Parts: sequence; C-alpha cells; structure tokens
Amino acid sequence: MTDLTGQCICGAIRYRLNSRPMFVHCCHCRWCQRLSGGAFAVNALIESDRVEVLAGQPEAVPIASPSGAGQEIIRCPACRVAVWSHYLRLGNTVRFVRVGTLDNPDLVPPDLHIFTDSKQPWVQLPANAAAVPELYVRKDYWPPESLARLMAVTV
Repeated sequence: MTDLTGQCICGAIRYRLNSRPMFVHCCHCRWCQRLSGGAFAVNALIESDRVEVLAGQPEAVPIASPSGAGQEIIRCPACRVAVWSHYLRLGNTVRFVRVGTLDNPDLVPPDLHIFTDSKQPWVQLPANAAAVPELYVRKDYWPPESLARLMAVTV
C-alpha cells in the first residue's frame, strides 16, 4: 500500500491511514460547503483504529449536524485545521478524514459525489463520475468488502 500520511497546515498533527479507506465521498451539501468554506468536502471513510496519530494531540470540537445526532470536528489545536470528523450516528468507530489534509490527496479520489442537487452550478463533474442527488443506500454503491468492514465496527 502506498503510504497515506497527512497533516494539518502547521504540521503539529501528523497521521497515517493504515489501510485504504472504505469509501470516499465528495459531498456537495450546503452543510459541507459551509463547514469547508468551499464548494464541497471530500471525506475518506475509514475505521478509527486504522488512523494512527504520528504527532500531536488533535482536539474534538462538538457541533450540530443536519441529522440532529451531532458531529465532532477533530482539529489541530494550534492552526485549527480540521483533519477528520466523527458523525455521532456512527459513534467514534469511523473517521471521515479530510482528503485535502493527506500529503498526496491524488491517491484518494472520490468514489461517489453526493448531494449534487445542491452542487454549485459552476462545479462540473467528470462525465464518468458516480453521483447522486442526495443521500444514498450504501449497498448500492459500496464494494462488499467495504460494507463488511463497516459492519465489523458498527455492530
């Protein structure tokens, strides 16, 4: 496996993904637009125990979420960059790693574009990109091995 390491902007937080992510979303919902300050957020979903913190102590910042269950944004306490989050519906067993914080984000392209109904009109998706207008049913898009990994940590 190619080394999937990442960090915040100041380098105080360094981490490594010890396996490939289960799935990668490019989310175009208004919530992610507001959280990222951009047109979308790209998150690599991976089991929390497969994310190794190499340096620093990230800090959890609780916030609301559209589902009402809540979310924790895990940030560098020095530069405040978000490195991953936990959606509390899944507990802390799955991390949504911000792909842009990887040293080589090119290695982790989106598997699926979600909430494209609220996509910025000037964002053009590649012709072959998998996309759904809102949320989706996992079994319709996730590979069986990724579904098995998710079930192993959320049961």
